Amino acid sequence: MQDRNRKLEKIGIMGGTFDPIHNGHLVIAENAREQYALDQVLFIPTGHSPLKHKQQITSGSHRCAMVSMAIADNPQFVLDEIEVNSPEISYTFHTINKLKKNYISCELFFILGADSLFDFESWRNPDLILESCSILAAYRKHQRQEEFFRHIAYLNEKHPGKFHPLDTPNLEVSSQEIRQRVRHGQTIRYLVPKTVETYIQENKLYID
Repeated sequence: MQDRNRKLEKIGIMGGTFDPIHNGHLVIAENAREQYALDQVLFIPTGHSPLKHKQQITSGSHRCAMVSMAIADNPQFVLDEIEVNSPEISYTFHTINKLKKNYISCELFFILGADSLFDFESWRNPDLILESCSILAAYRKHQRQEEFFRHIAYLNEKHPGKFHPLDTPNLEVSSQEIRQRVRHGQTIRYLVPKTVETYIQENKLYID
């Protein structure tokens, strides 16, 4: 486990269910690291999500194991089980507040997708999130691009300098699609790291 009090200038935060983690997640995280000179990117699997209480989610142990395998070859990517190990509902503002206390004197950047950017103001206590971190919003060229930048500008008018665009390759892959492909006996090769593909097969995940 890394020393969370070790001073790092910039910490990226990549939250998500990661059920399973896939190459799209890794591409976004690596682009954020490169474009904003992040020292580390934390991958934080969701514990008890307020948005997915009706959806059956794979156990935290399986999801954390897959994240650990997926990021093993990148020393700047770190698994953080702060939500999985907590009995509380995983509200982003609460997690960010805990991280701010753990990563003293560090600048935090929360990484999210374009869809989440448009929903951000409906999140629980968005102002508290912005008190502790800036937002890196990933977008793909030609995908609601004009609307995306208008919304970035709108949010920055209300919260100056808090929202930043993150340019990412157009990699169309989702965890839901991967689960469906496994369920239907279709290949997921090149959609997830090989170690994750093997783990899913060996543990017979997503077949029911």
